[in-house]
Amino acid sequence: MTANGGVLLTVNNIEVIYDHVILVLKGVSFNVPEGGIVSLLGANGAGKTTTLKAISNLLRSERGDVTKGSIEYLGERVDQLSSNDLVKKGVVQVMEGRHCFEHLTVEENLLTGAYTRRDGRAEIDKDLELVYGYFPRLKERRRAQAGYTSGGEQQMTAVGRALMARPKMILLDEPSLGLAPQLVEEIFDIVQRLNEDEGVTFLLAEQNTNMALKYADYGYILENGRIVMDGNAADLRENEDVKEFYLGISSGEKKSYRDVKHYRRRKRWLA
Repeated sequence: MTANGGVLLTVNNIEVIYDHVILVLKGVSFNVPEGGIVSLLGANGAGKTTTLKAISNLLRSERGDVTKGSIEYLGERVDQLSSNDLVKKGVVQVMEGRHCFEHLTVEENLLTGAYTRRDGRAEIDKDLELVYGYFPRLKERRRAQAGYTSGGEQQMTAVGRALMARPKMILLDEPSLGLAPQLVEEIFDIVQRLNEDEGVTFLLAEQNTNMALKYADYGYILENGRIVMDGNAADLRENEDVKEFYLGISSGEKKSYRDVKHYRRRKRWLA
């Protein structure tokens, strides 16, 4: 699994515990290649968001800790760095649910993404125009208070704010959540353009398996805090288990509600 030839992020056998009691991630390992788009797939509660927060070092604010394993970015251990230091190194997370500053304008929200930069206002203004080039709707709404914009515009603002930090890698959590299908397609199209044109690496956590596998290069499927399957996105799209349990497509006979309810018994990867 390579994009530009090198591994940007390595997650090695991590375990995450909340409140010193609740085991959420159990030996999760994966790589993200430089210049790639990698998807973490799975149902709600599978551990996708926890994995992203472990990488971005946001767990401590929620009484969570990485108790085993390691996380390396560009070959350097980063699991003990502060979130601020990680942003300076080029890793930015876009949280589930957008989390815009509602009382600030769209443009003020975007400028908060440049908070850690020290390269001058001219460079920041240039990147602001770059963001508006990818999100022309935000330029139209630049003076609007973010709390009064639509869900799609807030998601664009959140991604644009991440871009203002000049990231090498964006951790994007549930970008399709609460958005109409047309907007979801638009957001993923922009993700693909940013990847191809700006060289930004993406790690996506997404429940919309069909959309994620359409745009990703590689995917990992999480269940109950473990990775149960991985592969090239094209291969996963054709896998019979993935079709049945995540894409809602079954090639076999019609199944009863009881069969569906107890589907885990039939999953070949959990056999």
